[in-house]
Formats: sequence, C-alpha cells, structure tokens
Amino acid sequence: MQYVARLTTALAAAGALVLTTPTGAQASAIGSTPVRTFEYSVGGVDDEGADCMFTHIVRGSGRKITYQNAGVDCAFVGALSSGFCNWRIDFTYADTNNRLYRTSRGKTHSECKIDPMRNNSPQTLPRYGKACAHLYVNGVRCVSQCHHITK
Repeated sequence: MQYVARLTTALAAAGALVLTTPTGAQASAIGSTPVRTFEYSVGGVDDEGADCMFTHIVRGSGRKITYQNAGVDCAFVGALSSGFCNWRIDFTYADTNNRLYRTSRGKTHSECKIDPMRNNSPQTLPRYGKACAHLYVNGVRCVSQCHHITK
C-alpha cells in the first residue's frame, strides 16, 4: 500500500512539473459555423440540410500567423449532396475598429466540391483586430467565421 501511495505522489509531482514547464507563447483558435448545402422537404417539413460545418483555424502568436486554414466538413445527409459549386474562400483582416485593411481573395473553383478547403500563407499582421474566413458560392457569401487577434 505504501508503494502505491509513493507511486501516486511521484506521478502527481511529475504531472505538476509537466504542467508548469514554461513554453513559448502560442495562440490557436478553431471555430465552426453551420453551413447548408441544400434544402429538402420530408413529409411537408422543410429541412435546410445544415449537416456541414465551415471551420476556420488560426495558429500563431500575437500578430504573427503561422498557419491558417478554412474549409467545409459534411456528415449525414450533407455528405450525400452535390456540394458547393463555383466556390471560393477569402481571408480578411480588420483592425480593432472593425475597419477592413487586407483581403486575400481565393480562386473561384468552377467544379462542385463537398469539402472545399483553402490554406493561407503565414504572415505578420500590421495591427491587432480579427481574422476571418468567408465561403462564397456563385459569388454570394454563404458563411463567415472570425477570430479576434489580441495581445
């Protein structure tokens, strides 16, 4: 029994060391917003087919973005649809007063795709504010997902 108590104490101490070891300041943000691919009616009830999520990921520290990605994941009935046609994904950046200062416009893809996705290159933003990803289908913005970039 004493062996188990000592082992438990040793493991707890090792865990505390792991948890308190300083690391470089890193920040990550992941967020998802429902997006519909289609509408259908079953027994007179309309369903907007929101079995898809638009996910935006930002990794970095401070104003430096080391990785950014946005895309759609579908499940259930949404995965059976024809997908998103004539789509593009844009990344935008705004300051703390919500003034847009940079847009990285994606290429418009004429094919239909169930899982459109785009990466953006690493960059250092000139100011704090927010980074957003926007999915456009046939030139119309369908969904947006944003993350605040703060000190």
